[in-house]
Amino acid sequence: MPLAFITGGGGGLGSETALRAHELGWDVAIFDLSRDRAAQVLEKLPDAHFFEGDVTDEASAVAALDALDRVPDLLVNNAGIVKFQPLLDTSTEDFARMISINLTGAFTMARLFAERMIKRGSGSIINITSTGGIATSPGTNAYASAKRGLAAMTEIMALEWGPLGLRINSVAPGMIHGGMSSGIYDDPSVAERRSKGVPLRRLGTERDIAHAVMWLASDEASYVNGHELVVDGGMTKAAMAMIPR
Repeated sequence: MPLAFITGGGGGLGSETALRAHELGWDVAIFDLSRDRAAQVLEKLPDAHFFEGDVTDEASAVAALDALDRVPDLLVNNAGIVKFQPLLDTSTEDFARMISINLTGAFTMARLFAERMIKRGSGSIINITSTGGIATSPGTNAYASAKRGLAAMTEIMALEWGPLGLRINSVAPGMIHGGMSSGIYDDPSVAERRSKGVPLRRLGTERDIAHAVMWLASDEASYVNGHELVVDGGMTKAAMAMIPR
């Protein structure tokens, strides 16, 4: 039974991905800042491994890997934070913290896992990027910067580690009613306005992202490497559709 290791697996997109992996017959390991945050998903997955840790703390990641009885087959780099505000209102400390978690933390985890996967000769790493890194907007500051950087890093990893037996891809969620965006779309008027800008005329769900992640991790995607799979209902292709003729 393959093993999926999911950072930020205690809530939002991470927990839904953990549940989908379990449905598909995978063992699951959840890496999160606290067991309390992960309590709800752990109730549904009593056999899941849980490790309390921080992607910016290499020692906690190494400890989790050492505690497992095998090298995971899949790493999902999902942990992240966001703070929307204008650049002029963003402190250097806030900017650095978002880069540290969303980009540097993902690199740290990927490198640690790749070292072990390469020795085995197989493995898959999926980085969660964002359409915010594809079509940026005011106020997205360090978050968009980190996600665009993570997309580029995914391609570099694929080029360097593909010949060594690994597949590295990313999933870029669009406007998702869940995860870190839950508070935004709890206002029905906001959800309705934003839905109108999506060609499919609906917001995405955490389940939509989980399906995409686990497809990329499957044998059906065995020839997909270095790809950013955009899951946004067509939103990033809709600019001209919003402009009257």
